[in-house]
Amino acid sequence: MTDLERVLPLWNALEAAGEDYVLATIVSVEGPSYRKPGARMLIAQDGRRAGTVSGGCLEAEVARRAWWLTASGPTVERYSTVADDGELPYGSGCGGVVYMLLERSATARPLLQALATCFRARTSLAIATVLTGPHIGQRAFAGLSDTHRVDVSPPFDDALNARAEEAFRFRTSSDETISIQNSATRIWTDYRPARPGLWIFGAGDDAKPLLHMARELGWFVALCDGRSHLTTRERFPEADELHVLPIGQLPSAAPQHFQPLPSDTAILMSHSYEQDLRVLASLLALDFQLAYVGVLGPQRRTRDLLADAARLAGLPDSQKSVESMLAQLHAPTGLDLGAETPASVALSILAEIQQVLTAASARPLHQVRAIHPTEATLSG
Repeated sequence: MTDLERVLPLWNALEAAGEDYVLATIVSVEGPSYRKPGARMLIAQDGRRAGTVSGGCLEAEVARRAWWLTASGPTVERYSTVADDGELPYGSGCGGVVYMLLERSATARPLLQALATCFRARTSLAIATVLTGPHIGQRAFAGLSDTHRVDVSPPFDDALNARAEEAFRFRTSSDETISIQNSATRIWTDYRPARPGLWIFGAGDDAKPLLHMARELGWFVALCDGRSHLTTRERFPEADELHVLPIGQLPSAAPQHFQPLPSDTAILMSHSYEQDLRVLASLLALDFQLAYVGVLGPQRRTRDLLADAARLAGLPDSQKSVESMLAQLHAPTGLDLGAETPASVALSILAEIQQVLTAASARPLHQVRAIHPTEATLSG
């Protein structure tokens, strides 16, 4: 589960009870840090908290001080885990410095409302936040519909809106100091991509660990199969959606059952040649407009599937065409992790999907030169 999936239930409960709360958000880090900018933790007055801002070394200290630190309004605080920092570090930690924006419900509420809206809709969001001066905590959003748009007060409206729109357009986050009314003002823009989606085609027992692990990552997961006795809530209680496919009507009936986002991923693992064939034909009709499409099983079987699926979809089925289509797939799906069990196969599949979605190297971390790039220090 993501921080947001943990934060939102507590936030809803506190809002329903009319209780105040503190939201802690990492806005900058120096050196090694377990969590990165954008990580959030919600703190209730009775001590309940949801979300994480470290590997466990900072949460208690942040919660302990949050209420009196925010008594006069939002504030950015420095938390160090460096042993020789000159102050007592908060636990052993990673040896880095973390800067957090701490704020009460008055300024946190619009942010959490925007995050909740985009989480449910699985859409991207960009947030521009003032981090210094008397207007700290003021925000602008890009990616919300007009229904959920938040008005920004002068004199920051033009600057904040422009930076939020730029972050949304270029899908980037930034941290900069600009001049507003002859005053240096720090603005942090945070781009939050749409929640990843995984469509699992196949409701066999080996789909269970794949679904469970994907949900642990906070992904939206839909499970699809033509066998109604397997595609049940009892077998897959964690699925966001369950679809019983009209296999005999595919690929023509695909759109009403399969409406993914371009950032979504799909895995074919039904172990049924006929079902995989018709689902693959449906994906061909969509021109593989997904971030990742994987097929479980040997590549020879996938070649045969592609040739038959192309004929079913009315597309060229020559060897050249099949090889071209195969190049757009991950077949066999997964990384070479020595997987033998359903759980380890699921791990190898999700590891490859994660690597593709993030464009990471998938190299061992000890071989990566700059694992924790240093970011600019936040000054008040």
